[in-house]
Amino acid sequence: MRPCTCLRQPFLLIALGAFFVSGLLSPPACRAQSSQSDKSTTQSQSNSADKPNQTGDQAADGTTRLRIIVTNTLDKPVGNASVYVRFNQPGGFMRKDKLAELSFKTNEDGSVKVPAVPQGKILIQVIAKGWHTFGKWYDIEKDQDTIAIKLDAAPHWY
Repeated sequence: MRPCTCLRQPFLLIALGAFFVSGLLSPPACRAQSSQSDKSTTQSQSNSADKPNQTGDQAADGTTRLRIIVTNTLDKPVGNASVYVRFNQPGGFMRKDKLAELSFKTNEDGSVKVPAVPQGKILIQVIAKGWHTFGKWYDIEKDQDTIAIKLDAAPHWY
């Protein structure tokens, strides 16, 4: 009887694949990559050590912290208004970007502090009872920014 070769072929392919992968990921190649990353981390650490952190609560690179102030046409603060902040969140490898959303309520001063969100295009929507709904896209490029929003009176339906 002749031995079955159908079991040998997948084993042979797996063995060849492991051989090629081990050749590509040899220790000298890994050391070369890690040594460059070590240099970049030491450079970034020395740069960050040279610059004193002035605000202590500074946003990371590529993010921004927003303060949104909501007032009415008479410049009085609008409290308990719903504030929605939407922004593109990167999806990563082989995934689409998705629209992430944060929701807040304004305090008695009509302000909201938004934690770190990615810089770029950000949609801010405000909904308050008795006031016209507001929505606008902003292009944010600063580390910290204050956005003032004025709400118009809602139209009366008779």
